Amino acid sequence: MGPKLSDSERVSAGMGSTALEKLMPASVAAGSKLGEPVRLQRAAEMSGAVIDDAEIMLRVKTGDDGAYQYLIEKYRRPMISFMYRMVRNPAIAEELAQEVFLRVYRSRESYAASAKFTTWLYRIATNLAVNHARDNKYDRPENKVSLDEPDEDTGLSIDVADGTLNVEQLILRRERLAAIRSHVEALPERQRLAVIMHKYQNMDYRQIAGVLQLSESATKSLLFRAYETLREKLKDFI
Repeated sequence: MGPKLSDSERVSAGMGSTALEKLMPASVAAGSKLGEPVRLQRAAEMSGAVIDDAEIMLRVKTGDDGAYQYLIEKYRRPMISFMYRMVRNPAIAEELAQEVFLRVYRSRESYAASAKFTTWLYRIATNLAVNHARDNKYDRPENKVSLDEPDEDTGLSIDVADGTLNVEQLILRRERLAAIRSHVEALPERQRLAVIMHKYQNMDYRQIAGVLQLSESATKSLLFRAYETLREKLKDFI
């Protein structure tokens, strides 16, 4: 029996053809070819070159449906993961991720490659997540962790054998992860967004600054304050 998937991984895996077809233009959903961007990407991978996603989005702007499908396939898992960490609900995370891609498509004609595509994409996602959180601030799930709940980082449940940790160590690990989750969610809004993008989405200071529309120095200061708060709150686990 293989390792169990976490909620966010189950959602990502479950966002299959039906969900994707709702996002795609009719020509793509009906089975059109992936388009020139995918062929270019494959050729670039073979040569070691890199195609900028902004260039792919500019193709979406000109009506290349295959380019849009390519961006959905590339970013759907990171986007669902980001939304799940924001709302802690797999169904809502999938809905919000779908809405992000719908907004990307609706905004295609006004798109300008003045910033990295990921900065533009996460700005859309951040605004959507923040608005959802504000509209549903009393509906957030409690920060509880069950021993049967899969670990978000490993995808493994407590009952999955681990040759390096005993049951007591696994329980302590789960308690530490639960405490981290709880205190990250308790951070002020901008600090929480910055930490999620920095720690979980592997975004650098410049990207985060672009999304939050701050200077790099202000972003570093924001993260410094957030991590200082977390260190103080989690000192018993460090």
